[in-house]
Amino acid sequence: MSKPATNSSHTPEVSSSSLSETAPFLDFLHSRGSLGFVWMTLAVSSTTTGSASPVPNSYESLEGGGYSGTSLQCSLRHLNPCPQTRPLPLSRRVQPTRIPAVLAGTDTSLGFRKCVIQEELSSALGGLSGVSELEAETLRPMNLLQERNILPPKRAPPPEPNLSNDLRKVNCSPDTFRCTLTNIPQTQALLNKARLPLGLLLHPFRDLTQLPVITSNTIVRCRSCRTYINPFVSFLDQRRWKCNLCYRVNDVPDEFMYNPVTRSYGEPHKRPEVQNSTVEFIASSDYMLRPPQPAVYLFLLDVSHNAVESGYLNVFCQSLLDNLEKLPGDTRTHIGFVTFDSTVHFYNLQEGLSQPQMLVVSDIDDVFIPTHDSLLVNLKESKELVKDLLNALPGMFTHTRETQSALGPALQVAYKLMSPTGGRVSVFQTQLPTLGAGLLQSREDPNLRSSTKNVQHLGPATDFYKKLALDCSGQQIGVDLFLLSSQYSDLATLACVSKYSAGGVFYYPSFHHIHNTAQRQKFQKDLQRYLTRKIGFEAVMRIRCTKGLSIHTFHGNFFVRSTDLLSLANVNPDSGFAVQMSIEESLADTSLACFQAALLYTSSKGKRRIRVHTLCLPVVSQLSEVFAGADIQAISCLLANMAIDRSISSSLSDARDALVNAVVDCLTAYRANGSNIQPSGLIAPAALRLFPLYVLALLKQKALRTGTSTRLDERVFSMCELKSQPLQQIMHMVHPDLYRIDNMTELAALHLNDSVIPQPPLLQLTAEKLTREGAFLMDCGSVMYLWVGKCCNEMFICDVLGFPNYASLPSNMTEIPELQTTYSERTRAFISWLLESRTFHPAFHVVKDDASTKTSFFQHLVEDRTESAFSYYEFLLHVQQQMSK
Repeated sequence: MSKPATNSSHTPEVSSSSLSETAPFLDFLHSRGSLGFVWMTLAVSSTTTGSASPVPNSYESLEGGGYSGTSLQCSLRHLNPCPQTRPLPLSRRVQPTRIPAVLAGTDTSLGFRKCVIQEELSSALGGLSGVSELEAETLRPMNLLQERNILPPKRAPPPEPNLSNDLRKVNCSPDTFRCTLTNIPQTQALLNKARLPLGLLLHPFRDLTQLPVITSNTIVRCRSCRTYINPFVSFLDQRRWKCNLCYRVNDVPDEFMYNPVTRSYGEPHKRPEVQNSTVEFIASSDYMLRPPQPAVYLFLLDVSHNAVESGYLNVFCQSLLDNLEKLPGDTRTHIGFVTFDSTVHFYNLQEGLSQPQMLVVSDIDDVFIPTHDSLLVNLKESKELVKDLLNALPGMFTHTRETQSALGPALQVAYKLMSPTGGRVSVFQTQLPTLGAGLLQSREDPNLRSSTKNVQHLGPATDFYKKLALDCSGQQIGVDLFLLSSQYSDLATLACVSKYSAGGVFYYPSFHHIHNTAQRQKFQKDLQRYLTRKIGFEAVMRIRCTKGLSIHTFHGNFFVRSTDLLSLANVNPDSGFAVQMSIEESLADTSLACFQAALLYTSSKGKRRIRVHTLCLPVVSQLSEVFAGADIQAISCLLANMAIDRSISSSLSDARDALVNAVVDCLTAYRANGSNIQPSGLIAPAALRLFPLYVLALLKQKALRTGTSTRLDERVFSMCELKSQPLQQIMHMVHPDLYRIDNMTELAALHLNDSVIPQPPLLQLTAEKLTREGAFLMDCGSVMYLWVGKCCNEMFICDVLGFPNYASLPSNMTEIPELQTTYSERTRAFISWLLESRTFHPAFHVVKDDASTKTSFFQHLVEDRTESAFSYYEFLLHVQQQMSK
């Protein structure tokens, strides 16, 4: 049996022999700057063999390769596995004015002239006749300029794939795995005509209430493409199954003939692996490069004057004390602390000491670890010393005069400390790093915050933090960054340490433990979630898809270890990922397309596990069906990821133009192939009616807006969120939910666990829907606002907020008190219901109609006009104008 080539480096290169000849590729980057929906197909032959078990000599082979001898797995140059290579900007990868010779004759214009679209699409569709009743509704033409109330009364569920009931029952939950198109086009040409992006949105490690866990000596996988057996394979008989991705026929192992659930033999099709689209396997030693690592946590704490003044140390130490027993792990769990200002301080917590010992290293230019065996200690054995340190830390630096920050050297020693085991580094930083390696200079000009032109310095100032992150990734170290700063701290550069090590970024602008109550409360609750949520160590994730499809661009926080393998030193249940796809070969021979994500990780208890998700979608041949199956929320999230990349690699104005063109191109394609659709008005199918609204909302996000004063760090943090959050959280940020809550009744309420949960209808995000007599709750994901009108019912103010009237309401109220009134219980039940599936707790603000804080509330009313941005109606007119060019 041949073995995959071994590379001693933690970032194995793809050898030249493994790359087949690069196929010509089609790029739909509009000459006027669209995001580009069809992409290169750099084929990669798998180095794995058809063996039943992977050979554990590299992370690439550990989870198992892709297709053997086919070109399904695909690489993009800007995701080069070489850690020293910068991502190649889109503008450099493609020549929007050139067409590969192989495509000559299929289309002669990247601008897609109307006559070409009209002729080709009308021919392909033959009008909109002959479609099912469900499709007819989703394709119903709507004149968006006339139909203003297009928002559904409740947040719309994702479209259901047109599958048989049996397949629908076992399909993967859209909360975990969803596609931008629930009807997969048969060919790339059909996808091109729709002008919609094809991609996947994943939330692979999310918290689940029910998860089938399978312990078996044999994990059944396709011998060719290494796909895990799943509900969508075909059993030819009891002894043979056909892979649903590459169609190879495989033998059923003897052990698989026994069903542990029914305790019967001879029914392999009833095994839990074949009855559930999400399963978790307990992995054997075949899936390990080394014994599973213990849970190791290192906390890196800024203790400069700025940090002490903010008071974050008090909040952090108390939170960790409260949750020390709940840290995920077992008896092997290790913990350590490093503090830093102009020097780096270590803490000896070795069992047997009467109190913690502080060791100071002042040489930050050649920083070293003073002792190796007592800085990361067993939590169980040294728990009392850890508690003593946490109780002492907030007071240790009370009178410090140190204003400098040696973050870079502190991260270097963290890497040295953690390298033998791997684990999680939690960094708390309150200012710009000013000393040693990785020091930074201020790059923000406050006078340019509201520039209507290009925003500068969205990319990193140095590659120090990226290189360090790649080193950390190689040693299975994830770095999470908490930035609590009132001044510019160059998050564009600092965030790299988390982005490439699969960590997370948390940002609390203007944090102060006394003067900013909302931020303190959010920080406390975020910390509680962060410290206690489940965690996976030394993880890798691979996504496979049906033969003919290819995956080529990944979005999220990770390192691409090889062409299709994501390295996740740490994986957590709050991270989301996105991938762009293309269709390499016609899918005409199949009626179903499948996608499978496999996440191999070590649990906090030291168990090696594989979580597998499989999604099945129908393949269609008609353009009408492609439009009917459009998942507009998934499309908007994928476009957001693509726009963030474009704004960094090219410019913010390019990214904004591209988003507008995505709407223009799609609606033009729809209009061009409906022979019975009148050209007057702005016509969209019902399935896409929210597309212009969501894109307008994206353009008004801090990440992408212009003409409004936006701090550079806040803009970059918004970009980080859009790139790494799960879909539901992104959609709350992009298009918040607005409800009137002062007149909630039990009409249509939910009755759960003896609680009555009102269900007020969603309102459009416009001031037209507000009234001075009402109170309105806006849910923006990471922040909630309760706007109270000047003439709001005094009974509501008294019973819910605890004050006699509007005038007595304080201007800085950040929570709703628990009052024993019907109004209070009803309101709190509704808010608790909204937060039920939320991972992190939002900051909460009660906003008075006459308070200065109402500006932040009103900026989320995306349908209204601002000095620098269109109203929704103006945006529709702009799109219509662009379509007529």
